[in-house]
Amino acid sequence: MLQKMVTGTILGTICAVSGYLIADQIPRFDHLWWAGYAGAVAGLAVACLTLGLEQVIKRIPLKTIIGSTLGLFVGLGIGKLASYPFDKYLELPNLQIPLYIFFSAIFGYIGLVLGGKKMSEVNTPYFLDPAGKPPRHALKILDTSVIIDGRIADIAETGFVEGTLIVPKFVLEELQYVADSSDDLRRTRGRRGLDILKRLQQKKPLRVEFIDDDIPGAAGVDSKLVALALKLRAKVMTNDFNLHKVAELQGIEVLNINQLANAMKPAVLPGECLQVQILREGKSQGQGIAYLDDGTMVVIENARRFIGREVEVAVTSVLQTTAGRMIFSEIKNGGALRKV
Repeated sequence: MLQKMVTGTILGTICAVSGYLIADQIPRFDHLWWAGYAGAVAGLAVACLTLGLEQVIKRIPLKTIIGSTLGLFVGLGIGKLASYPFDKYLELPNLQIPLYIFFSAIFGYIGLVLGGKKMSEVNTPYFLDPAGKPPRHALKILDTSVIIDGRIADIAETGFVEGTLIVPKFVLEELQYVADSSDDLRRTRGRRGLDILKRLQQKKPLRVEFIDDDIPGAAGVDSKLVALALKLRAKVMTNDFNLHKVAELQGIEVLNINQLANAMKPAVLPGECLQVQILREGKSQGQGIAYLDDGTMVVIENARRFIGREVEVAVTSVLQTTAGRMIFSEIKNGGALRKV
């Protein structure tokens, strides 16, 4: 903030002094004692306009600025060519400059708009990384759920997540809304998400980019995420089951932390024996429910009478779903090991 104030003060001073000197040196203003001061005010206004323009331009992606600039030059060139026949064959000197301005304005505007729009559709949303090399890893857009979950930070610290993580402005706003909630639990989850983003920023060489891209026509954060992923050709990282399915239907690659956690669970094969404690009754008659240390549910047939006991079971089948893994088993040797 201090640096911006100092820079703005220096720029304003230079523009004000320059405006004063320029206005004071114009001969037709010699009889106006206030001409220099008017020039100083005009210079100060130019400085303020420049600072405001800076705030607008820095929100625009670099590739859009480059595309718009190239399009503007091409448009001005076409405008010059379009006005050439009038300069050549119409002996009307008074019309040459207005016609050139007319064609330059039309084709320059078209080039400016189309250049920025078409450049934003380029496959790679960032031309070069800080090292000056083409990016090697696809962009990954973070959903609010995966930020609040927090496991993404632990995975990043292991080095399994590489490249650039994108946090859209609307996701950050939703996270801030949760952090400002009047509900204690939601407020804690939101603040935890902000802390997770801070941890990710500190992890090198991982890059976290906050972008202002918004999708005006999309309703809801999930719809905006899907539209932005299609626009940037990026992957979506989430824990949301419904968002996962919607994104996959539209051809977007999804990285689901829950699926990763399920894939990392120890493999259990039919016929293996496990020692588990039966905690409660299952949905079907006579079933008992137990859990492994990693949270995997174990369904035991004909085990209702052993609730509260530790038993040895034999695995009969394993069911893998997007929501998790379930192990079906039966009591081995027909009895409990011990009562807990």
